Amino acid sequence: MLTDFYLVRHAIKEKGIGDVSISSNGVFQAQVTARQFRELRIKSIVCSPLKRAKQTAQIIEKELKAKISEDVRLRERANWGDIPGQTFEEFVEIWDRCTSDRDYTPPVGDSARKAGERLSSCLLNLAKDHPLDGIIVVTHGGLITDFLVNVITEEELSKIHHRFIAEQSKLVAECSITKVRLDQGTFILDDFANIDHLL
Repeated sequence: MLTDFYLVRHAIKEKGIGDVSISSNGVFQAQVTARQFRELRIKSIVCSPLKRAKQTAQIIEKELKAKISEDVRLRERANWGDIPGQTFEEFVEIWDRCTSDRDYTPPVGDSARKAGERLSSCLLNLAKDHPLDGIIVVTHGGLITDFLVNVITEEELSKIHHRFIAEQSKLVAECSITKVRLDQGTFILDDFANIDHLL
């Protein structure tokens, strides 16, 4: 059984706290990204329930006429605004601690390790339900790297960036595409945070 997953980070979002929408630049970015998938055999699009991911997925869906669904397991490990009254600086401090200590669980949200496990679980279920299909997964940059650090060796990740683990929060651009294959139960990284379609 071989399933191709295209992990798309949501488009550029509006600046603000909480569950914000994508910006007008983000809409354009998502449209360009959608065209990248026209020639591929895509049957399903699955997205995070957060607005920025849903809106990105809906734009891709419109181009591809593929079936779309939401999965709560695709939510980011933590979101600014989950804790009432939280400043952006406080959010970044918690985020950075989660990144450096993968087992630290923030007051609201998941540890980096658990977040990565959520994405693994989602992909394994999707592969079982849609064997041999190409599936677009619209999610969040932090979740993508949390997943990769769990399933890809540090040696392989260091070929992408010599300080992948430390710098991971800066490596996945909006609407970048990370391609992962599930082959006989093993995740294989084919392409990481590709933005050629946006240039």
